[in-house]
Amino acid sequence: MRSKEIIALLLAGGQGSRLGVLTKNIAKPAVLYGGKYRIIDFSLSNCVNSNIDTVGVLTQYQPLELNAHIGIGKPWDMDRIDGGVTILSPYLKTKIGEWYKGTANAVFQNIHYVDKYNPEYVIILSGDHIYKMDYSNMLDFHKKNRADATISVINVPWEEAGRYGIMNSDDSGKIYEFEEKPQNPKSNLASMGVYIFKWDILKDYLLRDDKDTQSAHDFGKNIIPMMLGEGKNLWAYKFSGYWKDVGTIQAYWESNMDLISRVPEFNLYDPAWKVYTPNTVKPAHYIGPMGSIKKTIAAEGCMIYGTVRNSVISPGVYIGKDTIIEDSIIMTDSFIGENSHISKSIIGEETRIGNNVRMGIGNNTPNGLKPELYDSGITVVGEKTLVPDGCEIGKNVVIDSYLTCEQFGSLSIGSGGSVLKGGASK
Repeated sequence: MRSKEIIALLLAGGQGSRLGVLTKNIAKPAVLYGGKYRIIDFSLSNCVNSNIDTVGVLTQYQPLELNAHIGIGKPWDMDRIDGGVTILSPYLKTKIGEWYKGTANAVFQNIHYVDKYNPEYVIILSGDHIYKMDYSNMLDFHKKNRADATISVINVPWEEAGRYGIMNSDDSGKIYEFEEKPQNPKSNLASMGVYIFKWDILKDYLLRDDKDTQSAHDFGKNIIPMMLGEGKNLWAYKFSGYWKDVGTIQAYWESNMDLISRVPEFNLYDPAWKVYTPNTVKPAHYIGPMGSIKKTIAAEGCMIYGTVRNSVISPGVYIGKDTIIEDSIIMTDSFIGENSHISKSIIGEETRIGNNVRMGIGNNTPNGLKPELYDSGITVVGEKTLVPDGCEIGKNVVIDSYLTCEQFGSLSIGSGGSVLKGGASK
C-alpha cells in the first residue's frame, strides 16, 4: 500500500453530556442538524472537499447510530480499497481492552492504523463542530513554516475567551504559549480543535505521554504544552469563517437558527463546497391548503397542514392543521397533532406530540434538576416519546426519550420541570 501524504483522524467518541437528552442514546456527532444532516457530516465533507481520502473515525460512546450513518463512507466518496473511511472503536488487545482515556490516548491506541498508511502528516479533527474549512490551505501553511504542529484558531469575543484553549502567538503566527481556559486571557485566539502534526513527531509524543501516569492524555492539556515546553515549532493558523461548537442546547439551537436568518450566516447551498450526507429518498414536502411556512427550512417528505415560522423541520415530519410551530427544531419522522402550539423547542426523532398541546409557554425558570443545561428558555423532548393530548409544558422543560403517555403523570409541567422515566415530573 502506497504512503499517504496526509490522513485524518476524526474524534467522535465524546458523550456530549451538555446536550442533555439529545445525546442520551446517541453520540453527539450523530445528532441531527440543519434539517437533513448529522453534525459529523461537516468534518467528513471538509475532508472530501480538501482532497483527504483517508479518514479514521474514533468512536466510543453510543456508537450504533453513528456507525450506521457513516457505513462504508459512500456519500463522501470514501468507499475505497486504498484509504477511505474506517470506524475505529476501542477493542481488546492481547490481554486487556480499555476505553479511550482522552483525545491523545484515542490516537495512541490507533497508532497501528496510522502507521499502515505511513503518512508524513496527520490532521486531528473534532466530530462535533459546524464549519467549512479547506484543510489543504492549512497544510500549505504548515509546510511553509516547517511546523512540527499547526493549530487552527479563531477569534472569539473577549468575554468568551476564558471558555476555550487560548493560543498566544506573535504577529507572524508562531505560538509561544498555550493557556487552557484562562481566567485572564492574553489573546482571544481560541483553538478550534483542528491540529496538523508531523506524524513521526506526534507518534513520539504519544508514546511518551502514554507512560506518564499523571497525564490526562489530552491534546490541549498535555501534548501541546509538552511540545511548547520542549521548544517545538508550533504555529497558529487563523480561520475566519463560520465556526460553531454546538456542544450546548443553546449553541445547538442558535446554530440551527443561523441557517434561516435573512442572510444565512452559514450557507448550506454553496455548490463549490457541498456538504454530503446519506440520502434517504423521500417525496418532496407538501404544504396543505391551509398550511403556511415562513423563514423555515423544511426538508423532503414533510406534510405541513399548520403554520411554521422560523424553524428547522427534518424529513418525514407531519404537522397537523391549526398547529403553530415557531422558533423550533423538529427532528426526523416526528408527528405533531392538530391545534397545538410549539414554541422554542427541540423535538427528538420519531416523537409524537398529541392534539391541543401547548409547549414552551410561561416564564423562563431554569430547569430544577439540571439548570446548567436547560436555562435559555428552550424545551427539549427526547426521541420516540409520546406527549399526550392537552399537555401544557413550560420553558426549560426536559422530557425523556421513549416515554409513553401514561408515564407523564400530569398534563401540566411548569417551566423548569422534568418528565423522566418512571413518570415523575419535577
